[in-house]
Amino acid sequence: MRFIKIPFFQGQSLYDVLRFFYIGIIEGNVTSRAASVSFSFFLALFPGIIFLFTLIPYIPIDGFQQVLFELLHEIMPPNTFEAAESTIDDIINNKRGDLLSFGFIAALIFATNGTNALISNFNATVHQFKTRSFWRQELVAILLTLLLSVLFIIGIALIIFTEGFTDWLIEIKVIPSELKSFLRIGRYASLVAVIFFSISLLYYFGPADRRLFKFLSPGSILATVLILIGSEIFSYYINNFNQYNRLYGSIGTLLIILLWIYVNSLILIIGFEFNAGIAAAKRNEIKHILGDKV
Repeated sequence: MRFIKIPFFQGQSLYDVLRFFYIGIIEGNVTSRAASVSFSFFLALFPGIIFLFTLIPYIPIDGFQQVLFELLHEIMPPNTFEAAESTIDDIINNKRGDLLSFGFIAALIFATNGTNALISNFNATVHQFKTRSFWRQELVAILLTLLLSVLFIIGIALIIFTEGFTDWLIEIKVIPSELKSFLRIGRYASLVAVIFFSISLLYYFGPADRRLFKFLSPGSILATVLILIGSEIFSYYINNFNQYNRLYGSIGTLLIILLWIYVNSLILIIGFEFNAGIAAAKRNEIKHILGDKV
């Protein structure tokens, strides 16, 4: 593996990347870091939901509310959506100006804290790159939070456009109606694209030193794949083996949400550590080259 070089690994061997990745996972205390991030995002979840859902009735796109409702049903853990369905439906379809102003401030504060915690944990890697000043990191966290929110809305709009375009092609008989279910794969492709580019934004702008990181990175691909696989496994587990609701009643829904956020936080840190492994291998190579020249 010392001589196997994979595309997008910045010219580093598979052996060196896996070696530094292993060090980052084993010595990097990733589970504790994921726990701290998941708690911060758990606090940000409800203000964020209130703001986004209160904003949705004001978005002038036909079918936006319905598509979002269906999308939430697909991505949220089982039982969790059912417990919140009536509340979500009420907020999405009814305008509330008072909640909008309060929700924006609360969501921005808590969501920024969650993003800030994630950035801090990226920079806490054992490979020790650089750190930012407090105010600079706060500014980056705010900008990233706003960018991710815009990307989320664009993703929903893309899903609506994809479905509408597919229906139009069928209506004018460019494609047969039998292909409709196949073409709806565009809906899931849009969802995957939103997840991938959101992770890429975090991985590229999160680290204090971006010189050794690329926007389109293997870590982003790894994290996206793990999130998709993890969501399926998590859904299967919740549907077939979980006892949370039986043991804890309605509070079991909160435990499921917290566990879901923790799993995704862990995946995000693992994906970043993979990128950090590539960057550390690159930095190690540069040190050897400079050392040989001295």
